[in-house]
Amino acid sequence: MAHYAFLDENNIVTEVIVGIDETELIEDLSPEIWYGNFRNQTCIRTSYNGNIRKNYAGIGYSYDFNLDAFIPPKPFNSWLLDEETCQWQSPIPIPQIQESNIGKYYLWNEDLLDWELITPEETEDNPNGWGELPYRL
Repeated sequence: MAHYAFLDENNIVTEVIVGIDETELIEDLSPEIWYGNFRNQTCIRTSYNGNIRKNYAGIGYSYDFNLDAFIPPKPFNSWLLDEETCQWQSPIPIPQIQESNIGKYYLWNEDLLDWELITPEETEDNPNGWGELPYRL
């Protein structure tokens, strides 16, 4: 059993499926080629453990043929791609939580280009809910 990602014309992942093992052939074709032909889309194998293509593909991820990697959507304009891991990195590292701040979170503030330390209660005032908060690690 293996996992395969289908890409649109902009190399964005539209779907990830479970398919046959990558060592098996379908009508004398590799699964990537057969699935791609069947769906008339580019099909690229992905891996849960990141052994290939840096990251497991997810819907909305992009595939970079030069890096041979799936790249998650960019969370903020200021963040830079680490081409070694193909993960986005903030322009400044996230601070370490001090013992006196246990139970608080650092959230990225794009306007300030810095991390803000907040409590979970402070996020309850966010009208967009948890899903729209700044990036949280």
